[in-house]
Amino acid sequence: MEFLKVDSVDGAREKLLSSVKNWMARRKTLPLAEACGRIIAEDVFAPFDIPDFRRSTVDGYAVLSGDTAAAGESIPVFLTMKVRVEMGESASFTIGRGECAEVSTGGMLPDGADAVAMVEYAEFFGGFGSDGVGLYGSVANGENVVQIGEDAKAGELLLRRGKRLLPQDIGALAAAGVTAVPVYTPPRLTILSTGDELVPPEKEPRPGQVRDINTYALTALAQKNGFSVAGAAVLPDDEGALERALRDAMEAGDIVAVSGGSSQGKKDITRTVIDRVSSPGVYTHGMAVKPGKPTILGYDAPSRTLLAGLPGHPVSAMMVFELLFCWLLREITGSAQAFPIPARLSCNVASSPGKLTCWPVRLEWAGGENSAEPIFGKSGLITTLTRADGYFTVDRGTEGLRAGETVLVHLF
Repeated sequence: MEFLKVDSVDGAREKLLSSVKNWMARRKTLPLAEACGRIIAEDVFAPFDIPDFRRSTVDGYAVLSGDTAAAGESIPVFLTMKVRVEMGESASFTIGRGECAEVSTGGMLPDGADAVAMVEYAEFFGGFGSDGVGLYGSVANGENVVQIGEDAKAGELLLRRGKRLLPQDIGALAAAGVTAVPVYTPPRLTILSTGDELVPPEKEPRPGQVRDINTYALTALAQKNGFSVAGAAVLPDDEGALERALRDAMEAGDIVAVSGGSSQGKKDITRTVIDRVSSPGVYTHGMAVKPGKPTILGYDAPSRTLLAGLPGHPVSAMMVFELLFCWLLREITGSAQAFPIPARLSCNVASSPGKLTCWPVRLEWAGGENSAEPIFGKSGLITTLTRADGYFTVDRGTEGLRAGETVLVHLF
């Protein structure tokens, strides 16, 4: 029997990254309206001050703040209203002592004004030769005003490379006049699930058969993390069928993930076929992680394709994909992993000697802090993950953790 040549998780990651770092980070430019959810490929700097004029944050009257110092509910201050500033128009005039100008929310402040009194604390008087305004409250210098460059200064970093664009980021780019965005092209992934026992979800399994989980779960996990799923298929435990599917998938995409057939059973053919169709072939067969030890990694240089054999158990397959391929995508695009949540363990947990151990957990808020309740379940049970909010890891050299210790939970 051939024993697995086990890599650490870090060692497997290094091999993956060295295979793809010079070619997988492809880019394209998208119109701003199509860029939400994509990973930005360049730093973006503000080309000018945003805003480039002083704006009111309320409906009211632009004033000199010093004129309002004595204003109160019983003794208002009266100012002469010089003009109304129309929305979208330049305030091409100056107000002086004892004067004010009517402005709307977002309107431009005229020169001389340094604050805006809210309309709720003012009363308009007209028809006495000149219009006047009574103010029933004072305002400070800068109150109710957005200053020039307060949103962003010219040359300031707006968005850093590697950020997954959110709706607010699209708004910031629009404010900066950016109409097209350089983004990373999602790696193309094909998922192949193997097993004579697998049937599609819509089919009633016969005794000994199970419904296919991994094709659907891995597709959803990949799409959630920014991969483009080029195809998915369920195959029998047959070398010829797997070889044909692998060769087709290698032409169609960047990564092929085969679920099942990766351990040492007599039907576990994934390593043999990956070695046959690729060059240089398999470089990892076994990873020091629980769950997920029988993981296969290989590379085909001519087609520039990563090839992976994932464990057949759903929890193992999803955890390995999370630890390796979601990490790889973040690494090549410069994306940051979401901050983990600190939580106190609710009970003792064991680890597997020499392996990085992944523990799914449920989070509960108790006593002013997060409590992490480990989910005990076999890696073949998908509900082990549906009941979990995230997972934490126990290092290879640690025998276990005690109740009350703090762990860092990576949210699903």
